Amino acid sequence: MKMQILPSLLAADLGRLAEELKRAEASGADAIHIDIMDPTFVPNMSFGPSVVDFCRREAPGFFRNVHLMMNRPDLYLERFAKAGAQSIQIHVEADCDLHTELRRIRELGATNAIVLNPETPVERLEPYLGEIDGALVMTVHPGFGGQKFIADCLPKVAWLRGRKPGLDIMIDGGGDAETIPLAAKAGANQFVAGSYLFRQADMRAAVEGLRAAIGGGCA
Repeated sequence: MKMQILPSLLAADLGRLAEELKRAEASGADAIHIDIMDPTFVPNMSFGPSVVDFCRREAPGFFRNVHLMMNRPDLYLERFAKAGAQSIQIHVEADCDLHTELRRIRELGATNAIVLNPETPVERLEPYLGEIDGALVMTVHPGFGGQKFIADCLPKVAWLRGRKPGLDIMIDGGGDAETIPLAAKAGANQFVAGSYLFRQADMRAAVEGLRAAIGGGCA
């Protein structure tokens, strides 16, 4: 299973967004992770569809992974797909029919994934395992970058890997050279890193270092 590194655009210098996006692409990372927040689901706001479209225009060959931290992602799926989202992740805690919306993401031409927050039992994902292309285990409480990695979330990764061996399993939050190998050992194969990567003067070297650290760490 391919190990993938995804810089999080939330940690970029937004005053130099095009330059930061292209720096992430040139690093050899696999995709750009774009966090979309509404202030009713998390205590913060971030980007909208126009930023996804910006990423498509400025770096068309850089895969766009869009994480919707929203109570009602069902109201916005078409807009984000039209803007260029190639993978769309929605929360199990969202207020919509997840079976319907996971299917609709695929119908819109994107891969889907389901997300769970640190306090949510992983068993909540059981009804959707046959309908998802991926799962995202939050390893911080969503809403802000730069938080400390919650290692207690790693058993959720192991549970998912045991239930669906071929599933793409992503972790997001507190990812760095120490925590990402732990997540790989638990069974994750996709790793979001925001502050850790964007603060590096040489992001390519940092990405290569993460790849070396995770090596064959995914079961």
